[in-house]
Amino acid sequence: MSFMKGNLLTKTRKLVKGLAKSEPAWLKAMEHAPPAVFPQSSGKVEKISLPEDPYIKKFFSKHPDSKHEDAILISSFEPPPARVFGWRVLELKEQGVGEEQAMAVADMEYRMEKKAKKKAYARLKQIARLQGKTPPPNPYPSVIKEIQAEEDLYLRERYTNPKIIAIAEKMKAEEAAKEQARDRFRIDW
Repeated sequence: MSFMKGNLLTKTRKLVKGLAKSEPAWLKAMEHAPPAVFPQSSGKVEKISLPEDPYIKKFFSKHPDSKHEDAILISSFEPPPARVFGWRVLELKEQGVGEEQAMAVADMEYRMEKKAKKKAYARLKQIARLQGKTPPPNPYPSVIKEIQAEEDLYLRERYTNPKIIAIAEKMKAEEAAKEQARDRFRIDW
C-alpha cells in the first residue's frame, strides 16, 4: 500500500472498491468520524524573526566584545543585554523618538549599567578589605574568565595526575630516542 497516495482511510477504500480486500469492520466507523487531517509542510522551515532582531545585530556590531563578556545564561530569568537594548529601542520608537536617537539612548543606558556594575563590585571589594576579609567573587564575571576558571582545574591536574605524568614521560623518552637517531645519521663537515 505504500505506492498509493492518501491516508489509511482512502487507501482502504480504494482496496475495498477494487475488490482487492474485504471490507474491515472499522471502515464504516472511520468514515463517520475520520481522523484529523494536518496540513502538509512545504519542507522549508521559516526563520523566526522578532521585531528587535535588527537592533540586536546593530548592538553586536557596535559592541562585538559583548558576545564574550555578557553571558547568556540559559537558566537565568534575566534577558541578555543585547535583547534589552533591542526592547529599549522599540520602546523609545513607540514613544515617538527617532531610530538613531533611540539607539543612542539605549546605548548610553547599556554603558551606564555596565559602569554601575563595575563600580558596585569595586565598592564591595573595598568594604571587604576594610573589614579584613577576602573579597567576594565577582557577581558579574566575564564569560571568558568563567571558562578559564573551569579549564584551570584541568591545567592543574596535569601536574598531579600520575597517568598524565606517565604519558608525558613516555613522550619525552620517545622524543629523546628520535633525537639520538638523528644524531647518529648526522654528518659533521
